[in-house]
Amino acid sequence: MNRPPARRADPAATSTTSASTAATSTAATSTAATSTAETDPDASGALETLGRSSGPASLILASLADGPKHGYALTKDIESFAGVRLAPGTLYEALSRLEAHGMIEALESQDRRRPYRLTATGATALSTYLRAQRRVAEVGLGRLAGNWSPA
Repeated sequence: MNRPPARRADPAATSTTSASTAATSTAATSTAATSTAETDPDASGALETLGRSSGPASLILASLADGPKHGYALTKDIESFAGVRLAPGTLYEALSRLEAHGMIEALESQDRRRPYRLTATGATALSTYLRAQRRVAEVGLGRLAGNWSPA
């Protein structure tokens, strides 16, 4: 099967576009968080509290939604479904933050690998975040379809 090569985030490129992307994403996420906050006040904006780690965090949570995994398995799964390879420092920083926020929890292990699993708080936060991102994608694609034609 032909897969696109894994991409690594370029910190220089990310910093130049992150301000405008963050403003759009935060506005859309705030709207989504409002509706979810009615059912779970602790879930509103949970991933946004992670700051620039919300991108890696959402990838990790999406991977763990399929079941518990250790660091290397997370990296390989994320690479397969998102085409993004998380550097070890990025992965373990995000895991630490997610665990501190109660979105994931470490499981007992018989070897040196430390598996993690998604918590109910993490599942709710991921759902809220993904719904907001879906709205942003739908608006962006709709605007492109109405205003831009292929060159």
